[in-house]
Amino acid sequence: MSRPELTGSASVFYNSKEARKYDSSSRMVGIQREITNRALELLKIPDDNKKRLLLDIGCGSGLSGQVISEHGHMWIGCDVSRDMLDVANERLNEEDHDAQDGLGDLMHHDMGTGLPFRAGTFDGCISISALQWLCYANSSSQVPRHRLMRFFSSLYQVLRRGARAVLQFYPETAEQAILISECAAKVGFAGGIVVDYPNSAKAKKHYLVLSFDRSTKPPAALTGSETSLLGASDGVRVDGDRNSKKKSKHIRKKRGGVKTKEWIIKKKETQRKKGKDVRKDTKYTGRKRPTKF
Repeated sequence: MSRPELTGSASVFYNSKEARKYDSSSRMVGIQREITNRALELLKIPDDNKKRLLLDIGCGSGLSGQVISEHGHMWIGCDVSRDMLDVANERLNEEDHDAQDGLGDLMHHDMGTGLPFRAGTFDGCISISALQWLCYANSSSQVPRHRLMRFFSSLYQVLRRGARAVLQFYPETAEQAILISECAAKVGFAGGIVVDYPNSAKAKKHYLVLSFDRSTKPPAALTGSETSLLGASDGVRVDGDRNSKKKSKHIRKKRGGVKTKEWIIKKKETQRKKGKDVRKDTKYTGRKRPTKF
């Protein structure tokens, strides 16, 4: 199954049909609830029975907002898809009026253009499965790095000092995770990436945990050792297996600088995205040639 980010804008992909299909899937509902609960856990909101105002970026059909309400907090959700917001609005209207009245609100907005709120408005922020969309350009005027910088600089402004942001995302490549981390660090955020279940293809989840306190250590990941590190000079760094650098050096030395098949395929895919004419992949792509004929 291809990634939806490769099909175009989220506002186009999540049309009325896809929005209702997404919201009616018991599997997707369960995953969204699980991720949202984990994000709220990483947000580390004090347990003092006080309502907080949270920002839900890429709120979609309101599944994450529903979980926020169940935790007793208020929230404002924004999303680029009007059809998703229509489903979310129906969800808000269907909730028990006495229990949920005034806890949630919705706004149509593209996060890549910056967040249109006053400084220090929110006590925290979560985002579920949305951040990776900023790594793709849907037109010549969209530059992923510029959109990420606008997003993170505005997020830095709208959070009150002492607040946290937890943004769960699905990077297609390690380079995307590094780009996201670098942009967050450049605007002044401290924090890092937490990867839950790093050895599982299906359960693996990336959480970008951001704060203003540089003395805060990255939270522990679930069932795995893959976490991020915070560097004093270069901000957020992505670190997987501690021996990854040693392994990569060993491979390069052993192969004598020869490019691997995975590297060649990734390079060709990058060239295709740039509109260049690239030969089709075959069973001979990246195949090691014999040293002698």
